[in-house]
Amino acid sequence: MLDSDLAGMYGVTTFNLNKAVKRNMDRFPQDFMFQLTADEARVLRFQVGMSKSKGRGGRRYLPYAFTEQGVAMLSSVLRSKRAVRVNVEIMRTFVRLRQMLSSHADLARKLETLEKKYDAQFKVVFDAIRQLMSPAEPKKRKIGFLVKERAAKYGRAEISPRR
Repeated sequence: MLDSDLAGMYGVTTFNLNKAVKRNMDRFPQDFMFQLTADEARVLRFQVGMSKSKGRGGRRYLPYAFTEQGVAMLSSVLRSKRAVRVNVEIMRTFVRLRQMLSSHADLARKLETLEKKYDAQFKVVFDAIRQLMSPAEPKKRKIGFLVKERAAKYGRAEISPRR
């Protein structure tokens, strides 16, 4: 996770978060935290739409990225009640992600062993299961506005004859 995202969650500025980390650098080895390269930051800025640095707002330094262990260490560095609550929720999210990934991998492994065990008569079934396991493509929304109004009733008004 990026330092700016974590700072927003913890309710501190990115500057203060990085300052606290720099005061405790011995708690953040390279497998806990690393600084993005200029190319990585440029690609990230392009993908996310962040502003350019120096003179135009935005960052003046390359962002830091924190691994799961680095995020866990941040709660001991920041020492606020909010930091502890946010840290607990982030850790729970990481655990749920790992569980989802492992269950998906286990299911794929079991399916592969079953496929090897049984002959071609079940090939259609296995193909259908694989298709169900693959993520669905997101539906594309139409561009523009959708107006939900009744159509105007245009018609000819009856004109009374002149006398």
